[in-house]
Amino acid sequence: MVPDLLSDPFGEHCAQPFETRVQVLGGRFHFESNSRRLLRQVDAAYSGLPAHRLPGAVPSFRVKLLLTPDAHSGSRTEPPPLAMLSATGLIGGATAASNFVVISANERSALVVVSPQMMRYGYHTRYELIEFAVFTLAARAQKLVPLHAACVGHAGRGVLLVGPSGSGKSTVALQCLAKDWDFLAEDSVFVEPDTMLATGCANFLHVRADSLRWLGRTRDAAIIRKSPVIRRRSGVKKFEVNLRQGAYRLAPAPLKIVAIAFLSAQNAAGTPLLRRMPRAELRAKLLAEQSYAANQPEWSSFAKRVAALDAFELRRGRHPIEAVESLQTLLRTGPHRR
Repeated sequence: MVPDLLSDPFGEHCAQPFETRVQVLGGRFHFESNSRRLLRQVDAAYSGLPAHRLPGAVPSFRVKLLLTPDAHSGSRTEPPPLAMLSATGLIGGATAASNFVVISANERSALVVVSPQMMRYGYHTRYELIEFAVFTLAARAQKLVPLHAACVGHAGRGVLLVGPSGSGKSTVALQCLAKDWDFLAEDSVFVEPDTMLATGCANFLHVRADSLRWLGRTRDAAIIRKSPVIRRRSGVKKFEVNLRQGAYRLAPAPLKIVAIAFLSAQNAAGTPLLRRMPRAELRAKLLAEQSYAANQPEWSSFAKRVAALDAFELRRGRHPIEAVESLQTLLRTGPHRR
């Protein structure tokens, strides 16, 4: 898999035959691979996205994608042989049936190893292996806070939509798209804490079939029904809508976060959908729902700036379009908190 490994153990002078470059999440990524099929997964994830840039110099990253040979059948009395694997600053070994990611934040490099068996599952290869490497490198090198959230906005201003899986982030984001809002990300948002500028990958929106009832017989509904269906580890099936192939607005630059809305399953029952959230409740909700981000070095700086923003609980109305109308007021007025 790696020619002349003894003379070049970290793969610093031995380029792979296939490569591509993209600018995403504020950084320049150089992907190299021994497989065109693997690079097509990179194109599926990141080609055609706006080239976001954050304050400061644009960092460069290298990601090596290796497709292993077919698993060695061998005999039943011995395990499959170990293959040597390397990338810039990284070296290791694994069997041909292995799938793994190794990341060196200091070297700004990653090694992604994919077996032929894993290649049958393009969605999981993209999200669990390639995306993990890209997201981790971009966040660490640029000291971004990685949030499990969606983000939509307009005219350079953005609102974070926070809630666990199944809370309705995608449904609300879909309604925002139908109203020509800028779309930044569906479930992974990266925030620069000093400026509160957010970046993300506006590549796909994952929509459950029952969300289509809110769209009726529209162009958007027709596009979604023609989209491929993916199955998540939880067993939930969703349409995977490629937002780069429609007339959707992808945020052309990072959005400045001006407000946060925590999605609630509670019905507004005739009362306003937005309920202002006290600072103490905001802090507790963030810690409860963003446990990974709360353990990152930049969390303290981020938490201080978040406390100055407008934060609300967004309850459900009779139709998701009501949520869009409520969020519009936040973009016009926030932030007010002191």
